[in-house]
Amino acid sequence: MTAAASGFFQRVYALVRKIPRGRVVTYGQIARALGAPGAARTVGWAMRACPADAPWHRVVNARGAISLRPTSGYPEQRARLRAEGVRLDRAGKIDLRQYGWKKI
Repeated sequence: MTAAASGFFQRVYALVRKIPRGRVVTYGQIARALGAPGAARTVGWAMRACPADAPWHRVVNARGAISLRPTSGYPEQRARLRAEGVRLDRAGKIDLRQYGWKKI
């Protein structure tokens, strides 16, 4: 990983740590908030290596859904969100108007 990527990842984690309980943001929202509107995929890469103290489960894709991971992260992410009061519909999507963090 380059120093620039490492610095960007650290900025992602700092922002993710600010997401309040019961709220979610998208990868694209994080990228835009960090001044890199085309870097949603890079935010995704950062989230794959997210430190344990950052609430990774509060980051979802642009459709309001949990992105599939090569591990069994989906059930854990869903459980953590539900424990915070975030509800997924039958299709597994989150209403971003209701649960999205507006202050990002």
